[in-house]
Amino acid sequence: MRVGTSGSPAAPWHRVLLRRLGYLWWFKAVGTTLFMTAFFAAYLHLLHFPLYPVTVMPLTAVDRAIGFQPWALAAYASLWIYVALPPAIAPTLGRLFGYGWHIGGLCLVGIAVFVFWPTAVPPADVDWGLYPGYALLKGIDAGGNACPSLHVATALYSAIWLAADFREVGAARWMRGLNGLWCAVIVFSTLATKQHVMLDVLAGTALALLAAALSPGLRRRLPAKVAVPV
Repeated sequence: MRVGTSGSPAAPWHRVLLRRLGYLWWFKAVGTTLFMTAFFAAYLHLLHFPLYPVTVMPLTAVDRAIGFQPWALAAYASLWIYVALPPAIAPTLGRLFGYGWHIGGLCLVGIAVFVFWPTAVPPADVDWGLYPGYALLKGIDAGGNACPSLHVATALYSAIWLAADFREVGAARWMRGLNGLWCAVIVFSTLATKQHVMLDVLAGTALALLAAALSPGLRRRLPAKVAVPV
């Protein structure tokens, strides 16, 4: 049984998370929606109207080994639920704005890279017309703004943030494992959907780790053995 700071039994972790979900839920929902809308407006504008010549990213052996996998679209799209979880369970306004500032900074760095160095993935040998969901995806996001992968960067940063939250409330091991698994599947899906190549994934990973290293509040909530080094 977990014990609270006063010596009395602490509430079960799932009840703590439910209380956090209820805290200013309307403000969190509106703020997350506005953030995503602003991000997509900038992202899609640069995608369709790049300011400089677009560089096609090279393939690696990993890209050649991982073939197109139709099921990965659901995992790829689940990012937008996943990245909404850290703000949804923020227990205070300070925590909420802390996450917002740092993931916002991460996205701004990515957008700045896309402004001065637009990139794209090479065309895949896939008939997208055979997969209606993919035809819609490719019509909106045609494999541009590739490096660094903000899909990977935001997923990994959110995973680190959620790991700290789950540790803080004493969440069950399966919950912590599910967090890591969900993030890993999202990262894999960027390759399996052919939306990114391995170099994009590595650059996105580096960006997420940098953002985590520059988030002092996050680093304080992580155990020393997994804390992101500066």
